[in-house]
Amino acid sequence: MKKKILGITMAMVLGLSLVACGSEGGGSSSGGSGTTADGGGSSTVANKDKPLVWFNRQPSNSSTGELDKAALSYNKDTYYVGFDANQGAELQGTMVKDYIEKNIDKIDRNGDGVIGYVLAIGDIGHNDSIARTRGVRKALGTGIDKDGDINSEPVGTNVDGKASAVKDGTMEIGGKKYVVRELASQEMKNSAGATWDAATAGNAIGTWSSSFGKEIDVVVSNNDGMGMSMFNAWSKDNKVPTFGYDANNDAVAAIAEGYGGTISQHADVQAYLTLRVLRNALDGVDIDTGIGTADDAGNVLTKEVYTYKEDERSYYALNVAVTAENYQDFTDSTKVYEPVSKQLDKGKSASRKVWLNIYNSSDNFLSSTYQPLLQKYDDLLNLEVDYIGGDGQTESNITNRLGNPGQYDAFAINMVKTDNAASYTALLNQ
Repeated sequence: MKKKILGITMAMVLGLSLVACGSEGGGSSSGGSGTTADGGGSSTVANKDKPLVWFNRQPSNSSTGELDKAALSYNKDTYYVGFDANQGAELQGTMVKDYIEKNIDKIDRNGDGVIGYVLAIGDIGHNDSIARTRGVRKALGTGIDKDGDINSEPVGTNVDGKASAVKDGTMEIGGKKYVVRELASQEMKNSAGATWDAATAGNAIGTWSSSFGKEIDVVVSNNDGMGMSMFNAWSKDNKVPTFGYDANNDAVAAIAEGYGGTISQHADVQAYLTLRVLRNALDGVDIDTGIGTADDAGNVLTKEVYTYKEDERSYYALNVAVTAENYQDFTDSTKVYEPVSKQLDKGKSASRKVWLNIYNSSDNFLSSTYQPLLQKYDDLLNLEVDYIGGDGQTESNITNRLGNPGQYDAFAINMVKTDNAASYTALLNQ
């Protein structure tokens, strides 16, 4: 009898001990890396072992483009989510080339036989910006080789066609040969150091148009934020087709007013994947759940909208050209992707807390398209997300606000510079 009482007493003590651990944010009821259902901070999982997703800026060397494999494999639950930059870049270049060929009768505005274009470059050290610059130059025949790939450096001004970073291309349309020339290009970086700067692009087109405006037949931009700034400042009134990237709402709507086209990088799929890989890791389920394999709610993606590269631990959404022919299908860039729009069961996927940052709170694409999508998906996936907006210039503006990673179950990181993954992992290693 005494042994029985002692056994019951020990069981009660053990039970109280487990409850106490749970009240401090103990282990997930679903067996994953998370915390209790109230979203409190985890005391049973070290920060360095918590799920981590890099998104939008892939950890890599900004000079060579070489991937930072250490950051991409930081722990067993680390992944990258973005889009296929090279596929999208080639698509943008092809879109511009096709437009020129179909509209050659009105493209060469001054009739000099030279199709002149200007190019707004977002960030000379950003993989996506480099890819898009290369994609345009490849399609238009203006690229030159540098270290085994197309040179992506800005040329400044090149009205005479003598710049060393590009060459004149040629296009034969309707039996007539045209010269294709990159008249000018520059990195759109403001005085404070922020890149992809729309205001700087607006100023640049003002300078270019006042100097050689009659020679500008096409305007191309690495993104819609800069593209729309140039469109509104000059090219709309002068009926010069402008091409961007991101399929932001305002850019898609502007196609009806003469904006030449844009590229949808399937932000709806990217935003879903950004949070879904964290959800799966937290739940301790197969990483493909709700992605390539349907989850219990029926959420699933097809291979037509994304690809996964295991050796890079990276998910890439695939791109779609948005032009006058199909733009009405893309008028709401913040609409969730219907095949993955079903609510998860809170009994199986309890609430968890996520720290997520946007490198620049003023970035047009991230603030007006990506974050609104994330905020819709966090509800569907039962995630409580703290959104942190950076200044687009310094990593410390963001990392200084990751002072207590222990209160979060997972992290989603959007760096200012692709080289700086260690600035974040150092905090998680403490």
